[in-house]
Amino acid sequence: MGWILVLVVIAIYAGFLFGRRIAQKRYMKTLTQEEFTKGYRKAQLIDVREPNEFDNGHILGARNIPLSQLKFRKAEVRKDKPVYLYCQNGVRATRAAAILKKYGCTDISVLQGGFRKWTGKVKKKNA
Repeated sequence: MGWILVLVVIAIYAGFLFGRRIAQKRYMKTLTQEEFTKGYRKAQLIDVREPNEFDNGHILGARNIPLSQLKFRKAEVRKDKPVYLYCQNGVRATRAAAILKKYGCTDISVLQGGFRKWTGKVKKKNA
């Protein structure tokens, strides 16, 4: 009888994760580096990592609005322009996309694999 309860709990959890994944696909796109590179110059390129991470290297042209500050600084993001987000590996950028969706942004893209997978041009604060 106990294993039936375990199976039910697992099924509910899997349904929750799958449903959440579907909802994310409605409001954000996950782009490969090639796709990201094609469009980020026409978009608002935002690095949602913390300032020390940003200073150690970021995508050329990005501005830093850390996820930890995004709720307070969301007015700095234009709702009428595409938003391209990235973080170190994609987790924080996905959270940032959810915040910006609630704020009213409709064209949101996230870099697949994040900055750690980026092989394009990088700028360092002290360079």
